[in-house]
Amino acid sequence: MTQLWDFSGGIHPPEHKDFSTARPVRRAGIPERLVLPLQQHIGDPAEAIVEVGEQVLKGQKIADVKTGMGVAVHAPTSGVIESIVEHPVPHPSGMADWCITLRPDGEDQWCSRNPVPDYRTLARDQVLGIIRDAGISGMGGAGFPTNIKLRPPRNRKVSTLILNGAECEPYITADDMTMREKADEVVAGLKVMAWILRPERCVIGIEDNKPEAISAMREATEGTQTEIVVIPTKYPSGGEKQLIRILTGMEVPSGGIPADIGVMCQNIGTAVAVAQAVVEGTPLISRVVTITGEAVREPGNFEALIGTPIEYLLEQAGVQQDRLSRLVLGGPMMGYTLTTDAVPVIKTTNCVIAATASELPAPPPEQPCIRCGQCAEACPMKLLPQQLFWYAKATEFEKAEHLNLFDCIECGACSYVCPSSIPLVQYYRFAKGEIRVQRAEQLKADRARERFEARQARLEREQQEKELRRKERAKAAADAQARKKAEAEQVTAEGEAVDERSAKAALVEQALARKKAKAEASQPPPATDTAEEKPDIDALEKQLGQARSKLETMQGMLDEAKAQQADNVDKLERAVAKNHDRVKRAEEMLAEARDKLAARPTESQPTH
Repeated sequence: MTQLWDFSGGIHPPEHKDFSTARPVRRAGIPERLVLPLQQHIGDPAEAIVEVGEQVLKGQKIADVKTGMGVAVHAPTSGVIESIVEHPVPHPSGMADWCITLRPDGEDQWCSRNPVPDYRTLARDQVLGIIRDAGISGMGGAGFPTNIKLRPPRNRKVSTLILNGAECEPYITADDMTMREKADEVVAGLKVMAWILRPERCVIGIEDNKPEAISAMREATEGTQTEIVVIPTKYPSGGEKQLIRILTGMEVPSGGIPADIGVMCQNIGTAVAVAQAVVEGTPLISRVVTITGEAVREPGNFEALIGTPIEYLLEQAGVQQDRLSRLVLGGPMMGYTLTTDAVPVIKTTNCVIAATASELPAPPPEQPCIRCGQCAEACPMKLLPQQLFWYAKATEFEKAEHLNLFDCIECGACSYVCPSSIPLVQYYRFAKGEIRVQRAEQLKADRARERFEARQARLEREQQEKELRRKERAKAAADAQARKKAEAEQVTAEGEAVDERSAKAALVEQALARKKAKAEASQPPPATDTAEEKPDIDALEKQLGQARSKLETMQGMLDEAKAQQADNVDKLERAVAKNHDRVKRAEEMLAEARDKLAARPTESQPTH
């Protein structure tokens, strides 16, 4: 016999389950309109992949999550897409969200399906892909995508796989009836998940107030290693953490998940959906919903298409509008009041209570807390509900979070036992919502700050790069100017050297000429020729041309240096002045030579 443990706290409210278990599960049929919300799971909403007016087939994918965490949405029957607009959806606030409205054509014609009877021939990732494409998310809780839940981190080996058949909340019997009538499919789905996870132990936990379901599941698991464990009836034994405690004796750490301790919980309805998706190739397009309460004549469980309006199911169960006082979606402990019966059935819808005024009366006025401590005794999470209430009411959210506010599973046990009728869970939900908003705003502010800092860093980097380029240009300009200055100084030095050599050469030539003239003057003229030597006009003209060319070059360099305000202007001016003198001397020497040539007597003609 499997050892059982107990969890702290818990309560025993009236069960009211017999209302809906007297009849077998009935098919609800096809309503005139099906409203399919794009957000039926935790994660990113699906995006419509069909157009208004498009004809679709039963089982056809009509919305999918392209990126991020989420699952697909399928057409529950064949028909025409009538609209894609906002419509009231199941939510405590009564909010509206984007939905695809399908008008059935009555043909109920299937699209092509791909069953895989022997899924063991596929890779595990392929089977997980089938589960994802079938649009399966948790059908007993918050709607976490099943394919992601079945893919725990590699460092978290799942040693125990639990199917949660406790269904501890009053009124709800959807899982009870599913185990009674679809035990083989429940086991088939468990086998698929066990093949994916390879746990050491598979357990199905069922409360002892469900003898028919226990018998059916024992018969279906006969000859297998799956354990059927009957647990005592106590609310909330169906809570994930509480059931793990009962079956394994282990506790999920605060802020952690079951995979942290090697355990995974799945819902009964989820197991059936997995079996149908993998073995039959059928996506998640329907689920069992309990319709109960004293305001309906024929309470029971219905196999309803996803998207079926609640009002349609109430009509199927024979709702008595004159007795109807309140509609509750879910159970009386964790459910919430519906503001309209136009909301549709979604993948997480398990129960609708049509209650009379005497059955679920309005809560009495809230009274001051008397500090009796009953809430702490009833809390299955060992929290301090009284202190959490004070901090939530005073909006001291940081202190509430410090007392593990987010470990609260919102089971409602504290509110149920409170003699002051304080809606404690409502305060906790308010505090959680405000903290999430603050976190989102803080995250938004952090991202904005990061963007601002990144922009400032980019601008500073661009400014530094701009300054660096400016300095490089200035350095290049300075280097170019220095090179020009050096070249100019070199040219000036070369010009001065040339001028000095030319002047010395001219002096030497003049001295030689004077010496030669003196020598010739001291000698008597030859008898045959008394004429003076003819001047070399060509050489003097060539010398004058060279001097003028040099002057033009130096003058150009001087003009350029003045335009640039260079430091060598003075040197160039001196060089130009010297070249002016050189040109002047050359001109004088050429003029003197020409005068001598003109004054020379004409040579006598020879006589015959």
